[in-house]
Amino acid sequence: MDWKRLERWLVTLIALHSLAVGAGLLLAPEWAVRFGGWERAEPLFFLWQAGVFHVVVATGYLLEYRRQGTVAFLVATKAMATVFLFGAALLSRQPWIVWFSGLGDGAMGLCACLVHRRATSA
Repeated sequence: MDWKRLERWLVTLIALHSLAVGAGLLLAPEWAVRFGGWERAEPLFFLWQAGVFHVVVATGYLLEYRRQGTVAFLVATKAMATVFLFGAALLSRQPWIVWFSGLGDGAMGLCACLVHRRATSA
């Protein structure tokens, strides 16, 4: 298997996922919030801020991989997001999207870590 090629695709897909989440929070915050299970999108500023954050981290994933061929920023970001999301879900009532996002971020980070190990040892 061509692990380097798989890694390139994986980093790109993870970055596209973050860009899509960011775009949703920036361009359609009220829809995104209702889709996730909340009733209101107030104040909009914090949803826009979260949208920009997702765009920034997606850019970071791509820049790190292109410049250094590594995924440390991606894995660290996904690990922190996973801890935050599961912690928030355990400490307070949260809609389904919080648990789902925690699982998704954890899976993306773990896959990136494992594929990177294979790609660098191949």
